[in-house]
Amino acid sequence: MHLAHLRLRDFRNYLRLDADFAPGFHLLLGDNAQGKTNILEAIYLMATLRSFRGVGSAQLIRHGQKGYFVGGKVVGPAEHEIKMYWSARERNLALDGRPVKKLGDYLGTLRTVVFCTEDLQLVKGTSRTRRRFLDLVLSQTQPGYLALLQRYMHCVRSRNALLKQSAPNAASLDSFSEELVKLGNELLRQRRELIPKLSPLARLAYRRISNDAEELRIAYEPGVKADFAVELAQVRDRERRYRTTLIGPHRDDLQLLLNEKSAAQFGSEGQKRTLAIALKMAQAEYLTGLHGSAPVLLIDDVMGELDARRRSGLLPLLERARETSGQVFMTCTEENWPRELGRELQRWEVKVGTLKPF
Repeated sequence: MHLAHLRLRDFRNYLRLDADFAPGFHLLLGDNAQGKTNILEAIYLMATLRSFRGVGSAQLIRHGQKGYFVGGKVVGPAEHEIKMYWSARERNLALDGRPVKKLGDYLGTLRTVVFCTEDLQLVKGTSRTRRRFLDLVLSQTQPGYLALLQRYMHCVRSRNALLKQSAPNAASLDSFSEELVKLGNELLRQRRELIPKLSPLARLAYRRISNDAEELRIAYEPGVKADFAVELAQVRDRERRYRTTLIGPHRDDLQLLLNEKSAAQFGSEGQKRTLAIALKMAQAEYLTGLHGSAPVLLIDDVMGELDARRRSGLLPLLERARETSGQVFMTCTEENWPRELGRELQRWEVKVGTLKPF
């Protein structure tokens, strides 16, 4: 799978952009604030319908304009054309000329894994960040997962609205609780089954990058300990006091341990960065193994932040992408681009919202 063409209109600092990309390595070179990361953000947006910078769509519109357009051609087992337009009044997403009605049918058209400074929040941030990581991997690999998650979160919001009432209707609360348990148990099952598949890949990646410095262990911490229905009934009085749903997979977390100590509490900045990269490497390896083709890798200045030893641990993933005719987009300044990659790459100059090969 690779992105063969990218088209931008009024996206971030790009007035107009049309660029063709072959499989292989693409090095986006330029000074800071020229638009290198904006290219990766647009590609990631097509794949996941969200920015990896954690901002809303309104912030993606070029200054002074009403909306943005992002589109492209994806080549995999089949060719697909993606078109998306967003403004305050209009939102359109089309695949092969037809409006997308179910997001679950769209996700997977373009599969990407991004490596960026924001990945540190997987280790340092809240449980919500780690849940979103699990949800993204499952949405990329399990048909129907996204729809299931959406139904569950809609149920949580409806139940919370009921709990905020001064005298919630008992029958309505029971009905929402029954639906919550049914949907929640399926979410828990799929997340619980994912961890043993993802964890060994992350552990191996961490060992490779850190040169066996520490042992990584990932432990799933579900928001339900044993029986969802029983535990929900046990906290009903507390829920009425707090006016919110207190247990369920919307409170799941991942425990990240280095030598059996919390990485967030006791890890150094270097260890946290290594762990974040290892999690993303595990995501890429898992997608490759499941689909038989590598996702498009988006690497935003990460190589420049790593020392030579840690950088060498990331290279096998890039080599595998090369061997399988995958595609990698990497942003760098002229000074810090990774020369270990050799010369088999396409270099692009990014300057004030323009992109040209050189």
